[in-house]
Amino acid sequence: MSKVWLVTGSGNGLRRVIAEKALEAGNRVVATARDTGQLADLVARYGAQVRAVRLDVTDEEEGKAAVQTAVETFGRIDVLVNNAGYGDLRPFEQTPSEDFRKLVETCLFGVVNLTRAVLPFMRRQRSGHIIQISSIGGRMAFPANASYFAAKWGVGGFTEGVALEVAPFGVKVTALEPGGMRTNFGRTANKERPEIWPDYERSVGAFLKQIDGIWGNEAGDPVKVAEVVLKLAEAESLPPHIVLGGDAFQMVRRAEEARMADADRWEAIARATDAAAERPIPPLPTV
Repeated sequence: MSKVWLVTGSGNGLRRVIAEKALEAGNRVVATARDTGQLADLVARYGAQVRAVRLDVTDEEEGKAAVQTAVETFGRIDVLVNNAGYGDLRPFEQTPSEDFRKLVETCLFGVVNLTRAVLPFMRRQRSGHIIQISSIGGRMAFPANASYFAAKWGVGGFTEGVALEVAPFGVKVTALEPGGMRTNFGRTANKERPEIWPDYERSVGAFLKQIDGIWGNEAGDPVKVAEVVLKLAEAESLPPHIVLGGDAFQMVRRAEEARMADADRWEAIARATDAAAERPIPPLPTV
């Protein structure tokens, strides 16, 4: 059955592919972008099946208006895909506060704003899917992108919490956590890369050199990811996190295993902080 979708950031990248796949499948789509000119070809191709709406996801009122447009135009809203975002590859110390905050406003609060806007309608419908396009950067971290990781870890926790709250009335919320994909993400993230300070060459500099050859050759296929998104929009139940990509799966598994190994090493310290613990705090474990 045809559903009503709202896809943020539909002008390019994975979000554009998702919007196109949803339309090809016969769904009705509110496609949003800061520049609606990027959506003109979709409107020309699909006519009344698509509605192009200007949206800056950091503006809560614009988010509410976009959702209202979907409901007024198509009568309901069934699927929200939160996908607007970008990266910023430089050391944290070299990232001005306003740039850090701007990225978090887009990648985290954009998700919060649109989820808040859509929930009243889905709650009344007793149904709906909210699909957050996150990243393996919401489960692990590397040097050079601290603002992005802060936002994506926030998306993961937000998704888990909201999923538990809304499950009783039929709304599903999940965060997709893909690895690298062949989109314009790398080009955008590298757009304003500064000269790395010498003290960060061994960490950030080394990592950036390591990944320079990846852009354009990432393992992930945005078309296949979009096909998964279409299947998720029909699912009766979903976990709060779904990792996508063979490389991503292996990296997340290694990160989770390392995290649990650390927890095991520090278990005696953890238990020693209980009020009922009778022994003094033991020596710290060796790394």
